[in-house]
Amino acid sequence: MRPEVIVIGAGGHAKVCIELLQAMGEKVAYCVGGTDSPDRCLGVPVLKGDENLAHLRTDGYSRLFAAIGSNGLRDRLSTAAIEQGYQLVSAISPHAIISPTAKLGAGVAVMAGVIINAEAVIEDLVIINTGATIDHDCRIGRAVHIAPQCALAGNVIVGKHSFLGVGCKVIPEMEIGEKVTVGAGGVVISHIVSGAKAVGVPAKIISN
Repeated sequence: MRPEVIVIGAGGHAKVCIELLQAMGEKVAYCVGGTDSPDRCLGVPVLKGDENLAHLRTDGYSRLFAAIGSNGLRDRLSTAAIEQGYQLVSAISPHAIISPTAKLGAGVAVMAGVIINAEAVIEDLVIINTGATIDHDCRIGRAVHIAPQCALAGNVIVGKHSFLGVGCKVIPEMEIGEKVTVGAGGVVISHIVSGAKAVGVPAKIISN
């Protein structure tokens, strides 16, 4: 089997994740993008069309990272790749601080400046973006995206496929459901039900 990593995606998020992988000592062989993708992404050749994943698997590639910002699409493409025999790798910045008691799943992206504290649980395919902080005993569900500069206090639960926009703050022991969107700068001081959109200071639900 080939040791190089295949990256799904060829946009801005992929650029950041390629640099994270390279900082870990990984080599990225190809990106797999859409038909409108550039020919190269940070110098990495881009193959256009998801069908290329099957071809690359046949050629002996088995390690994959999904650099897709959309939570649902990232989960769907990763699941399909696993069914083809790929194994997910993670992209973790050497400039992140991660507690030795924190638990991280597969296929996660942890950007520079992130702090993840004691006994936090980060499930598969989560993005913890630049400068975000996840305090003790938080549980971040599958394919969640925590945007840059978010701050989650202790014992916060975030359900799968939720998105917390840039600069969100969450007080201790809050529960945020699945597929929730919290707008940039929102301050969460009460539980948010699944499927809701919330904005403001404090964050108020505007639709669900």
